[in-house]
Amino acid sequence: MTTMGDVARLAGVSASTVSHVLNGTRKVDAATRQRVEAAIAETGYRRNVAARSLAGGRSHTVGLSISALTNPYFGSLVHAVEQALSDAGYVLIVGDSHDAAEPERRVTDSLLDRQVDGMIVAPAAGSEHSTLPGIARTGTPLVLIDRMLDVDCDQVGPENAASAQMLTEHLLDRGHRRIAVVRGIPGISSTTERFDGYVAALASRGIAVDPTLVLEGRSSTDDAEREVRALMASANRPTALVSMNNAMTIGTLKAVQHLGLSIPDDVAFVCYDDFEWSDLFSPRLTAAGQDVQTIGATAAELLLRRIRREDGPPQRIRVPTTFHHRRSCGCA
Repeated sequence: MTTMGDVARLAGVSASTVSHVLNGTRKVDAATRQRVEAAIAETGYRRNVAARSLAGGRSHTVGLSISALTNPYFGSLVHAVEQALSDAGYVLIVGDSHDAAEPERRVTDSLLDRQVDGMIVAPAAGSEHSTLPGIARTGTPLVLIDRMLDVDCDQVGPENAASAQMLTEHLLDRGHRRIAVVRGIPGISSTTERFDGYVAALASRGIAVDPTLVLEGRSSTDDAEREVRALMASANRPTALVSMNNAMTIGTLKAVQHLGLSIPDDVAFVCYDDFEWSDLFSPRLTAAGQDVQTIGATAAELLLRRIRREDGPPQRIRVPTTFHHRRSCGCA
């Protein structure tokens, strides 16, 4: 491996001069700088940024544990976090927790082993018992993103319950009474909150929850398609559907199409999560859209404050969704 000494010998200068050229810590005359830069190019020398950072007590890296990186929502969330951290001079290291406790623990342990300056976690089910205590014991600054838990740290996520209630009430206002819900992974806070919103909407009209209309989509396109196809093929199918995330929305639409049914003529449809390409669907989808950019940027800023040792009580920030009123609900 090429060293700074190799560069210095080739350029005919001291190692400290090479260091000054690389780090801009002292003015170096143009001719000397040119020789050093030519030597760096010839030898292919690379600074050991990690060692230099750790010597100063910081790695300038942040770890992010998140699930389902193939999901467009989470991909956009990662992009928003990375953009905000990059602007502050930090590199983001991402690991996929697969929404399960053991993979999540392996991911977070690996990130901690890399001496990250802080952690952002979209917690899996049971994370408050299996993963988060280990992070807390290290004293590493921590922010939860997307999913809120009853733990003592900064958190930021979307408004779930009120948004799901609003979507369901919109269908109720259209006269629907048999409204099926496709809900996500059990034990995930966002799943619970969105289902609570659905239940609250029905209760506001004196309607009891019908267990046959509660479909376990498990945040999976395939599971949602299978569940919706079985229900919609039955004799007593619902008149409306509400899907609680974008992966399940795709599965729901595939099921309806497979059965030869039409939205909204045969079944009205609304969904939580808006797509960048929602306008390409026919009919266009009525949806509650998350402000992914704000969620990601807020999580990054909360973490940077903790890395800078700024005091203050933990913050719990809910970012409102936006109601996109289109045609799939049956409105003109």
